[in-house]
Order: sequence, then structure tokens, then C-alpha cells
Amino acid sequence: MGKLGQLLAHPTELRSALLLKYFRKPLFSTADTRASEDLTVCYRLLNLTSRSFAAVIMELHPELRNAVMLFYLILRALDTVEDDMSIAHDIKVPVLRQFHEKLATQDWSFNGNAPTEKDRAVLTEFPCILREFHKLDKRYQDVIVRITKEMGNGMADYILDEDFNLNGVATIKAYDLYCHYVAGLVGDGLTHLMCIAQFADAELENETELFESMGLFLQKTNIIRDYAEDIAEGRSFWPREVWELYAKKLPDFQLPENTQQGVFCINHLVLNALDHVRDVLTFLSCIHEQSTFQFCAIPQVMAIATLALVFNNPAVLKQNVKIRKGQTCSLILQSRSYRGCVDIFEYYLRDIRKQLNVEDPNYLKFNIHIAKIDQFIEEMYQDNLPAGVKPNETPIYLKVQKRAKYDTKAIKVQNDELYKFNLLMTVAVTAILALLVAKAT
Repeated sequence: MGKLGQLLAHPTELRSALLLKYFRKPLFSTADTRASEDLTVCYRLLNLTSRSFAAVIMELHPELRNAVMLFYLILRALDTVEDDMSIAHDIKVPVLRQFHEKLATQDWSFNGNAPTEKDRAVLTEFPCILREFHKLDKRYQDVIVRITKEMGNGMADYILDEDFNLNGVATIKAYDLYCHYVAGLVGDGLTHLMCIAQFADAELENETELFESMGLFLQKTNIIRDYAEDIAEGRSFWPREVWELYAKKLPDFQLPENTQQGVFCINHLVLNALDHVRDVLTFLSCIHEQSTFQFCAIPQVMAIATLALVFNNPAVLKQNVKIRKGQTCSLILQSRSYRGCVDIFEYYLRDIRKQLNVEDPNYLKFNIHIAKIDQFIEEMYQDNLPAGVKPNETPIYLKVQKRAKYDTKAIKVQNDELYKFNLLMTVAVTAILALLVAKAT
């Protein structure tokens, strides 16, 4: 079924798609993204490398937009060196280890990628990125240099790790460490950028577990979803400590007789990913600038929706599954308020529990785990207390109460958009009915 067919089959998602495209307005002008020739090139490169990331970055507050855009492009450049299998290790490893040092220059570029490498322009046009990078506040620069250094050295270590290259990720501890280098560090950097901009609670800089979970939750979701694609490419990111409970070899899950065991392994990895949900919800409660909140929230609600899609789903073993385009539109609109995000998580957690097979080896663990998350959410709001009983002012309750003040405007904007949409639809339907009546008479 094509995208239009999917939208027509899900009317609420069609409404969300129309609202998103025609009624929702960005919070800030993007005129400043063309302030210089180099900056124009940078935003062109951003759109070239990822339309989805470009869309959310473009909507950020101007104070943070360029810093996040350049952070993304620098890490994309680093990743483009690491991913290119045509580059010899004796060239690649020194480039990765020294990449952060190149940020002190004004004109460094790299032309060693294969001509077929789709993102090679980020490296060949890197001087444009460097010149804009040096215009940033020194505090932003320092964060980006630190993360680039840690990530580049982490990538180099994995390239030289023969066991990893031959056998993939061995243990859950190694799985967490790998996800740290490719995603946890991104969460670290973005958190520090947001705190420097004073768009988040200052103490968030020291909440390592929270911003680490923001990255790991996204990365683990992608690793689970990308099983078939990774197997086809000869890669192995599912931790052996988990998959060996269900098969002798990781590719064996693609055999028809092993489908059920493969599904149980998927579910086991979903259970592991759910460990990060409480941290994710806590982190989001600490963001108070609206565009920054949306920037953080959208990937997380996409991740929980994707986890619900891959859960108990044998199609994951054969192909890359994705949530519907209209579903994405709905999630973007609903996640503009913190309560909207919490509602999304509750909805998909219920969906996962509804799909849970009593024969699943982790059946009891899933029920206990989701019940703990439900209890955590109840602690956030404490809506159903008996008359006269005061809420228990736990740290998460106080954070959510503080965050609720910032939601007021976002909810008002949502309601105004919906009112305009409904009014227009009413006028359109009335006009169509009048036309039909006129023709009939």
C-alpha cells in the first residue's frame, strides 16, 4: 500500500498530515541560515545528508540552531570516514584519532572517500564547516571538540578490535558501550549545548545516566529494527549474550524453522531497550525551551512507536520495517507537550503488553517492567488521589510540575491549529454538500 493509501486507510493520520503540512508554523524564522555563503553551504550539506535531521534542526531556536547543525555535520563527516570500507585502515585510523585536531584549522578537507560514497561532499567541502565552526561561542566549540575526540578514538578502537570485527558484539555490557560511542556521546554533547544555551535545567549536565539513555534508547531501537539489513551487509550488532539463548548463529533466525525463536530474541532486546524509558521521560521533563523540547522529544516518541512495531514481529527477520508516514505526522504533533509525550509512551507500552505472548520466556519480566514504568508515570502526575490527600512531592513529580508551565503555550497553539483546521473542513464539506444538492435539484 502506498503512502496515500495508508493515509486514506487511517483518517486520523491523514488529518495529522494535513495539519502538519498546512497549519503548523515553525517557531522561528530560518532567514538567518543564509547569513553567509559558508553557512548556506552548510545547510545545503545538512539537507543532502539527512532530510529528517535537517527538518528538526531547522526548527531550533537560532541560539542553538547553528551549533547543533555544525555538530551534526562534523559527526557525519567523522562517520563518513569510518563507514567507507574502501579506505585502508592505516589511513582511516589516524584520521579518526586526529579528527578533533582538524577542528582547530580553517581549511582542512579529506578527499579519500570512494566516489560512490554519498556523503563525501561533507568532507570535500569541510572548510565551509570549519569557518562557521570558528564563529560559534567558544563554549559550544569546546563541547563539539570533546565529543569528536571521544567518538573518533572510539571508532578507531572498534576498527582495530579483531574480535568485534569477526564476531560482533559479545555481551550486553559491550552492547551498551558500543551504543555509547555511536549515540550516547551524541546525547552527551547535545545536553551540554542545551545547558550552555540555558534551555534546560542546569543540573542536567551532570545527569550522565539520563543523557546516556537518550542516545542508547534510540540506537538500540535502530539496531533491533535493522537486523535483516545488517545481516545482509555482514554486520552483527545484536549482543551474542542475548541471541545465543535462542540460536546457534545470528543469521539462523532467517530460517523458517527458527522464526519463533527469532521473535523471542527480538522481544528480549526490546525488553532491554525499555530499561531506558524512565530516564528518557525524566530527561524530557528537564527541557524548558519549546523548540529544544520538540527536537529532543520527536526522536524518542518515534523510537517507542518503532519498538511497538518490531515487538513480536517476524517481519523484522526478513526486512526493515518502519512506522507509517501518517503515524509519524501524528507523533510530531502530539509530542509538542510533555503530557503528549507521556501519553504516547503509555499508548505504545500498552500495545506491547497487548501483543505479549504467554509463551515468551520473558513474559513475566515484561509485565513487571512495564508495571514499574506505569507506576513511575503515576508518580509524575498523581491525578487520582483521594480528596484532601496531598501529592507526594518526589523529584520527578516536581520536575513535571515545573515542565507543565511551559506546556501551556504549546497546547494553546495545538488547539488553535485544530480549530482552524476543523473550521476549514466544515466550510469545505458544507460547500461540497451544497454543490451536490444543487446538482440534484
